[in-house]
Amino acid sequence: MPEFKEKYGPVALIAGASEGLGAAWAKALAARGLDLVLVARRKELLDKIATELINQYKINVQIIPCDLSLSDATQFILNATTDIKINCLVYNAASSYIGPFRGTELTTHLDISSVNIVNPLKLVYALSGSMLKDKRGAIILMSSLAGFRGSGFLATYAASKAFSRIFAEGLWYEWKSKGVDVIACCAGATTTPNYINSKPGKINFAAPRPQIPEDVVEECLRKIGKTPSFTSGMGNKIATFIMQHILPRKKTIRIMGDTTRKMYGVKD
Repeated sequence: MPEFKEKYGPVALIAGASEGLGAAWAKALAARGLDLVLVARRKELLDKIATELINQYKINVQIIPCDLSLSDATQFILNATTDIKINCLVYNAASSYIGPFRGTELTTHLDISSVNIVNPLKLVYALSGSMLKDKRGAIILMSSLAGFRGSGFLATYAASKAFSRIFAEGLWYEWKSKGVDVIACCAGATTTPNYINSKPGKINFAAPRPQIPEDVVEECLRKIGKTPSFTSGMGNKIATFIMQHILPRKKTIRIMGDTTRKMYGVKD
């Protein structure tokens, strides 16, 4: 594991780091010896995980309580890290809304766009300059299976996750020979607190089982530098292959919408 720090360290910034996948990322990178900058809204959760990581791994951890839906969030983060060399960015923060597109205010969709599209774009732009200059860096964008097809009742979220994947793939090509590895991790259902709290209903016995966050993270760490994007978990890989290469696109869009409707009891 020391080779990861040598290649991508010494400091990683994790956006959306307080729990679930973000906390799993923090623990995995701390175990590899990287110092961390942890960004999330809830200071109390950041304090808790920072204390645990410092005690267990003897690393330096800076926390930045920040709402990534705000237009000045990226500048706030940059102002707080002016004296830190960041060569690894994990953008895990995400905002979503489950329900009819017109069932919520426009501001909800704009907040999703800010968290899932605008601020990751800003952070990548801001941090990639020094990575490219040093010819050393890693950029990991957490995407979703929802981003492969239009998804009824998740329209804005799904579109934003398509952006994450396509954005990462384009940058992978541009920077693959310049020492900066970029990857999009397309995760399916994962047993994070947000997923559990959404109280999804059962679909059918053939649906892929939710993964645990640690498995998603470790697979991504094995894949980075080898591929521009990937789907995590064997069950999700099989489902994605069927959706992309066997079933007609119109059919898969219907499956996505019907599945969300059933899981969450959505009413038109």
